[in-house]
Amino acid sequence: MFRSLIALASVFAMMVSKLSFSQGVPDSIALYNENCAVCHGANFEGAPQGVPLLGDLRYGDSMADIVNSISSGNQRAGMPAWQDSLSHAQIRNVALYILESRANVSYRDFNHKQPLEIPEGIVETELHNFRIETVATGLDALPFSITALPDGRLLVTEKKYGVRIIGPDGAVSNHIEGTPRAYADISMVTLNGLGNERGLGWLFDIAPHPDYGNNGWIYLLHGDRCEDCNALSRRAESAVSMNRLVRGRIADGRWVDEEVIWQADLEHYGTMIDVAAGGRIAFDNNGHLYFSVGMKGRNNFLGIQDLSTPWGKIHRVNYDGSIPAENPYAGRDDVYQSIYTIGHRSPQGLEYDHQNGELWGTEHGPRGGDEVNHLIPAANYGWPLYSLGMNYNGSPVDFGERLGIAYELSDIQQPVVDLTPSPAVSSFVISESDQFPQWRGNFLVGSLKARSLYRLKIENNRLVERETLLEGLARIRDIEQDANGNIFLLLEHSEGARVVRLVAEGSE
Repeated sequence: MFRSLIALASVFAMMVSKLSFSQGVPDSIALYNENCAVCHGANFEGAPQGVPLLGDLRYGDSMADIVNSISSGNQRAGMPAWQDSLSHAQIRNVALYILESRANVSYRDFNHKQPLEIPEGIVETELHNFRIETVATGLDALPFSITALPDGRLLVTEKKYGVRIIGPDGAVSNHIEGTPRAYADISMVTLNGLGNERGLGWLFDIAPHPDYGNNGWIYLLHGDRCEDCNALSRRAESAVSMNRLVRGRIADGRWVDEEVIWQADLEHYGTMIDVAAGGRIAFDNNGHLYFSVGMKGRNNFLGIQDLSTPWGKIHRVNYDGSIPAENPYAGRDDVYQSIYTIGHRSPQGLEYDHQNGELWGTEHGPRGGDEVNHLIPAANYGWPLYSLGMNYNGSPVDFGERLGIAYELSDIQQPVVDLTPSPAVSSFVISESDQFPQWRGNFLVGSLKARSLYRLKIENNRLVERETLLEGLARIRDIEQDANGNIFLLLEHSEGARVVRLVAEGSE
């Protein structure tokens, strides 16, 4: 008899709970309380012999700055050099706890149930003021993607259920019939006493063909699930899944003309849950389609550095699924020829900068180490050999020795933006909106745990400005802009998702 997915997910959750939060996070709190609180306060409020750790920090507030301050100390101020008594890993964990507390980012709360209140009136920011207008409500609590059609309609994917259409008036359709099946047998599984989504066989990103007005094609990336279909599924007595890319058309409320654009070998389907699947789509200026496959392998590190497996990669194909001749591994029979980049853990966003001809992605690190990456063909982005974050059990990320992979740090493409402490970065857009002209070319980046929207200005592969546009709003699962410059946010919440729009001050 097949073991249920819920049982598998419960085992996974228990393993993660024992390995991670029961060690790394509490241990870093204990290290701070035992060694730092007497001078800096249990709540970072400071003490007569130590400065507060909230507000401005004299020697910088980045991860590197705080690690250096703890390591080297300050002899004139009476602060010892902790590198003499704490390991580098322990110092990094204390620094992470300080940064997490300063940013009010808790690794024990996924923020599904925080009150969702849309701000009334004008939101003031550095370059543009705006208000937030609700476009649609009544969606399932776990959506994944929104995309705009030329006629003003929006398409929304709900991970567990299917695809809906939101009309220009905000009316939400029934689910489109005939799309690839979505599975709802798992949603919220307890992890260390808190809820987070777990599932297998979800729907991910959806996007119209760049020439949709003429051909009507819509691309959909989803978790293709099967049972008794490979050696692992039979051995584990479980369903398995893997990202699959299809395209079809919508006619009279039905999904028709479906074609499979990319599918992995069935032997590479696995039991790794779809929360790690990545699942984003992007188009460039030259007839190519990019899509992400997160750590959907046997666990979170095996096979990611292997060109013969599909997971932990960004892939590139032509619009019809054929392999571009200029792909880094085109023509090789021993690899997935669609591979564009490797070394990815959990890619959450994928966008092409049409102005500058560059591909960009956002990615979840472990504890700390969320990233914004410039994606360069054949580049290695490090997982699981190296990360600026730490494993949840408090150890450094360094699985190279276990995998028998030798590397130099120069082999790893470093993030352009290191988002530590991790806000649980999600999707993003590179703004092209004439409604917000001073944001053009800036990255508008969402987050899940931090429930915030950030504006990043990146020039010459370097972050030059960072601004929080919205803080504590909701889990921002996706961001989209349409041809008229409207910017939409897909907000995830336990009481039901909704779509909102940013309306520039003075606009109707």
